[in-house]
Amino acid sequence: MSDLSIDVADGTRLEAELALDEDATALAVLAHPHPLYGGSMHAGLVDELFRLLPRAGVGALRFNFRGVGASTGTHDEGRGERADLAAAVDAAVAVAGDRPLLTCGWSFGADMSLALDDPRPVGFVLVAPPLRIVAAEQRTIGGDPRPKLLLVPEHDQFRPPAAAIEETEGWTATTIVPVAGADHFLWGHAEEVAGKVVAFAATFAAGGAAAHH
Repeated sequence: MSDLSIDVADGTRLEAELALDEDATALAVLAHPHPLYGGSMHAGLVDELFRLLPRAGVGALRFNFRGVGASTGTHDEGRGERADLAAAVDAAVAVAGDRPLLTCGWSFGADMSLALDDPRPVGFVLVAPPLRIVAAEQRTIGGDPRPKLLLVPEHDQFRPPAAAIEETEGWTATTIVPVAGADHFLWGHAEEVAGKVVAFAATFAAGGAAAHH
């Protein structure tokens, strides 16, 4: 693991960490939950994914949004945070080599990927996305042909599976997978979620069908 410092276009500097083995077949950018409610790159599921994904051959880059931990700046209600994610993707591209790059956001972090304007990620994983922080007309990935995997907890307090299906009606290349028995915080389900992320990443690493529809 190595520590990184990521510079955002507006001068904000983000604290980040990278776990990328030479034999990793893909790289995932992990985006954490809401900064005002205890979200950080060390929060629950993000911490678990940062540990579990590299073991399964998927590198991970995690970062703190502005105003969290050692990252400079202050919380910007989801506006500056979109730029933070974009800068983290830039940083990931710089170290990924020829590995496919994914974003994997949880909660607030998932919603930040909805408006990501970057052609380089091959796919998007949204874990327990509230689907409400970014306005519907700004959710550019909905119509994007790249694959999207939504992992929605069965008992999510903010956007349960039926509501997620309704909210994403009309999205292209979207798969919604309920996480049985879980709520928004996914305690005890980290290995299950990690397994689904690894399987999703493997479809690109192997040049599989999911990369082409």
